[in-house]
Amino acid sequence: MDGERSVLRVTPTCVIALDELVWRFSASGGPGGQHVNTSNTRAEVRFDIAGSASLGPRQRARLVERLGPEVRVVASDERSQLRNRELALERLRSRLAEALRVETPRRATKPTKGAKERRLEEKRQRAQTKQRRQGGRGRPDDE
Repeated sequence: MDGERSVLRVTPTCVIALDELVWRFSASGGPGGQHVNTSNTRAEVRFDIAGSASLGPRQRARLVERLGPEVRVVASDERSQLRNRELALERLRSRLAEALRVETPRRATKPTKGAKERRLEEKRQRAQTKQRRQGGRGRPDDE
């Protein structure tokens, strides 16, 4: 394996060495006939977050807080073990990337004048619609 394939790039700043991942393969359930019964195509990958040398202290703390000390991903969608390995790696990458994402805090803003006017106009329209549904009860719109 070359340098790029021996690592899993999660984010631009987070790269995990593939030798830190623990793989396990087993028979996949479901349809597939004799092929499924004779081949171990289900791929399971585990990543020890707490013991990883690839993570920085802040990354490790964030991942442990959000995912726990270990993360496990399973893929048994395809009939090919290789394809299931790729799927499992991609799922692990996206799960780690999502857990590492820092949400920017929302800044409170006031609604614009136009937004207020649109909201009030919508309320007027809704009131008129409900008024018309009364079937003669109530008074017609005076505007």
